[in-house]
Amino acid sequence: MSVVIIVISIFNVEFYAVVPSIPCSRLALIGKIIHPQQVIHSVVHAVMGMLVAWCAAVMTKGKFQFLAVPCTPSESLDDAVPQMCLNEYHLFFLLSGAFMGYSYSLSYLINNMNYLPFPIIQQYKYLRFRRSLPLLIKHSCVESLYFVRNFGFTYYFFGYIPKVWISTTMDLHIDSKLHPLDTLTGLLDLSLFYHAWLCGVFLLITWYIAWLLFKIYATETHHFPIQPTFAEETDQCLPKILNSNPPLIIKFLALQDLMLLSQYSPVRRQEVFSLSQPGGHPHNWTAISRECLSLLSDLTQRLITQQEAAAANGRAKQPAGELKVAPQTPGAVVTEDVSFQSQRSNIVPRASMSSLVKSSLTPLKKSPGSDVGSPFSSPALNCKMGILDVNSPWHGSVQSPHVMRRGPKLWTSGSDLQMNGSHHESFPVLSAARVGSEAVQPRFIYTWLQNKQEQIKNFLSKRVLIMYFFSKHPEASIQAVFSDAQMHIWALEGLSHLVAASFTEDQFGVVQTTLPAILNTLLTLQEVVDRHFKLPHVSSKPPRISGSLVDTSYKTLRFALRASLKTALYRITTVFGEHLNAVQVSTEHKKRLQQFLEYKE
Repeated sequence: MSVVIIVISIFNVEFYAVVPSIPCSRLALIGKIIHPQQVIHSVVHAVMGMLVAWCAAVMTKGKFQFLAVPCTPSESLDDAVPQMCLNEYHLFFLLSGAFMGYSYSLSYLINNMNYLPFPIIQQYKYLRFRRSLPLLIKHSCVESLYFVRNFGFTYYFFGYIPKVWISTTMDLHIDSKLHPLDTLTGLLDLSLFYHAWLCGVFLLITWYIAWLLFKIYATETHHFPIQPTFAEETDQCLPKILNSNPPLIIKFLALQDLMLLSQYSPVRRQEVFSLSQPGGHPHNWTAISRECLSLLSDLTQRLITQQEAAAANGRAKQPAGELKVAPQTPGAVVTEDVSFQSQRSNIVPRASMSSLVKSSLTPLKKSPGSDVGSPFSSPALNCKMGILDVNSPWHGSVQSPHVMRRGPKLWTSGSDLQMNGSHHESFPVLSAARVGSEAVQPRFIYTWLQNKQEQIKNFLSKRVLIMYFFSKHPEASIQAVFSDAQMHIWALEGLSHLVAASFTEDQFGVVQTTLPAILNTLLTLQEVVDRHFKLPHVSSKPPRISGSLVDTSYKTLRFALRASLKTALYRITTVFGEHLNAVQVSTEHKKRLQQFLEYKE
């Protein structure tokens, strides 16, 4: 048993995560289950479960103690030599232990039991363990009952396979005088059911205690020094850790410590506001505030990207305006339907977007990772962005400035510039025919591949079984976006408490230099979060979380973030009051700040 506990504890240490892994589709969940690491996890837990069942069978004694028992064949005489027969009760015990170990591993993956939730209320380790112990015992008893029930059904259909294989391999006979356990009569043995359930309870309680103790010790608060006492301790200081790339659990602990010191430690807050000697620079505050603002800006950009993707999906489902091409003459002008522009303008109202959010959207559209302008992007998207493929059928013939941006000319002449700067390309007939013949085949292959791809997508989308595995669950996708929101919540709370405390404790005014950037970041994030909750399929109320041993608080992190963000803004505006009118922020942010000052948000 000591070996089992050590192995289980090692796997708890190796597989923990502070950011839960949330599969957005059933196919992604299947991929997690068959991942090599998860397969190793399941196999090892199945072996450990079998070992625990063997220990329980040996301690129980009686008919469960040995795998091979002496028996006398029914057709033999009284003085016949006894033979060795397979003890199916012992085999049932071993297989039930392996099944429970594998079921525990599967539940460990599906329920994100490797996720380490940090407690909101700090308590002593003993109190946390004592509070969770009754729930742990109850959960183990109920879960063992379900595991035994599932194993009973499994053994009824497939139990003969290991029984025949082991009896053949070990040259053991089957005692025909006993009822086989893979029948209804054999499985209705209450003594067998009770002992299997008791073995499962023992297994789950020992494993859950090891898992619970690891969670309690791993999420214990840790104090990081603000300023090093010796030069060797520089890498262990809070500003240095926040601005480096340590393991995620170290960064979470550092942000948790920042949140706690900003609320409850005036002495450590003074170290944050202090100036370096010599030089007189606020290195501590600069490092801490820069990292917090960077985290909040990254979250803002992520939410903007997600909202852009949602808006793009909505535009793709709407019927776009038709592009009408007159086929009579080669120099025909492409006319664009007026409804195309009206639909584009109605998708995202310009008045609802602040200038800062629009400025943050611009680099996203021009990022190198975007598919705009690439040979794999759709022609309609390129037209919307003002980019035209040279191989597209509209190159050189589209004259509307609303549809395309003109490509480079092959020839120029004096007749190209006529009538108030209007451009009319005059290609020689032979050269145009040569260029067209060279571009026909690649363009035809590309169009054919695109059509085939769309046909395959449409074909698969009509198959219920395919869509059952490939369709993304909206709630899971939203939870995945906010999976690491806990550290953003701590950054919000720590930054806002430090700013509020600086009103009376900052003797050198180091916070005032970054106050405009802090307010702009918080207000921009507030606007983006508000717009996120207005998206379709986004619930505005948190779901009810029942008291369970397995933590599911990561499902409500977005609601906690929204509440913490609004609380942080109210905390700053309440302390500074009308002094915030002198802070240089945009006009829209001034209006939003005024609403917070008047408690109208």
